[in-house]
Amino acid sequence: MFLWGASTSAYQVEGAALEDGKGLSQQDVVNKGKTGFADASVASDHYHRYKEDVQLMKKLGLKSYRFSIAWSRIFPEGVGEPNPKGVEFYHNLIDELVVNGIEPIPTLYHYDMPEALVEKYDGWIGRQSVDDYVHYADFVIREYGSKIKYWLTINEQSIIVQYWKQKNHIPDRYVNDEQIKYQINHHMNLAQAYSVILVHKYFPDAMAGAALGYSPIYALTSEPKDALAAQNANNLRNLFYTDVYFKGFYNESALKYLQDNNLAPRMELGDEAIMKAGISDFLAINYYNSDAAKWPETGAKRRWSGVNLSGKKGDISGYETQPGYYEICRNPNLDTTDWDWAIDPSGLEYALEDLYSRYNKPLMITENGIGAHDELVDGKVHDQYRIDYMSDHIAAIGRAIGRGVPVISYNPWSYIDLLSTSNGYQKRYGFVYVDRTDDDLKNLARIKKDSFYWYQEVINSNGENLK
Repeated sequence: MFLWGASTSAYQVEGAALEDGKGLSQQDVVNKGKTGFADASVASDHYHRYKEDVQLMKKLGLKSYRFSIAWSRIFPEGVGEPNPKGVEFYHNLIDELVVNGIEPIPTLYHYDMPEALVEKYDGWIGRQSVDDYVHYADFVIREYGSKIKYWLTINEQSIIVQYWKQKNHIPDRYVNDEQIKYQINHHMNLAQAYSVILVHKYFPDAMAGAALGYSPIYALTSEPKDALAAQNANNLRNLFYTDVYFKGFYNESALKYLQDNNLAPRMELGDEAIMKAGISDFLAINYYNSDAAKWPETGAKRRWSGVNLSGKKGDISGYETQPGYYEICRNPNLDTTDWDWAIDPSGLEYALEDLYSRYNKPLMITENGIGAHDELVDGKVHDQYRIDYMSDHIAAIGRAIGRGVPVISYNPWSYIDLLSTSNGYQKRYGFVYVDRTDDDLKNLARIKKDSFYWYQEVINSNGENLK
């Protein structure tokens, strides 16, 4: 059965950041410092309202729910003895989902390293993070595994690399050392492999895989140099991650480029053996946009991915450039969201077919959606732009399935409005509106948007009725 679902993550939706024994996560700290945006202390208050939320999921018709488990709710200090209240919360949530016919798809890690481990050894920068993650994952997989068929391991390593200072609490002494982002990623690769090994060890019939932020990359023009730039960009921004998941070693072109530029991760003897032992069962992709690439100008300086914080088209702060390798640029053939993300349903079709032809592994869609300035008017939210965006993307998935690509689920972002990592509550994704702003909690009421009723009909028709 195809799993029609939706997604959230713990720190973006739960709130209760220090309640019932939970410790701070690095995202609690990072989001506290963002002027003008809400923090994670209350978020959408899912921790207290999960039963209400699951009933709304049932009304929506969801067959699956992709969520994340907060490491610091289970282990407030990152290690040690588990927090009983935290353990109980996820049992209650999972049981509530199951009894209402909704497949739980938990993510072990979604940006929220316990802050205690950042203070102890700089979080993922320290090699000890791998062992402490294994301690956490081992407990969680054993504790909940009898109820879980699909495990997501680590969320969006590629995005963590691109936006390493937003997705991690980076101590000041590292902020100018760009090699650190690839060291963090290497430690996560080991943690991801161990996750898969543990799932296979305890529950051989279950499946495990990472959720990767994925954007296909096109050549800006038909110039051969631009085609080579697109290939290089795909190697470093995409295959650098997926080759580890499914081959157990780094993409050689990307790794050589990093080595030549003193950016490569430091590896220890035996690391590759660990990665090869933890080959993933499937790949989950978080798809929002495609990218274009061109050959960089001679003498170009390195720069990393920019960001749009205003929600006004054209305000993006720049595009990544890797000298002598590629330069990311705007695709003039595509419209964008207000946050300058290219809108490209065909890119999802392209990605699914390309990934399946490379690795012959099933796929999930664990995020897909459009962030927008939704407005509540007379108790309603008319979000036709979301309906248009998602219907076109679902049609693209259908075409890929029609050509033989096995897709397990569609879990768009997001079930409910939640805290955007970079943009607070001004940027909304949900089928359900949460009545709050960045600076006013109001009553946190749940209000069904027009897209809620549309997606309800999509699920009822098994994707036949998209318009």
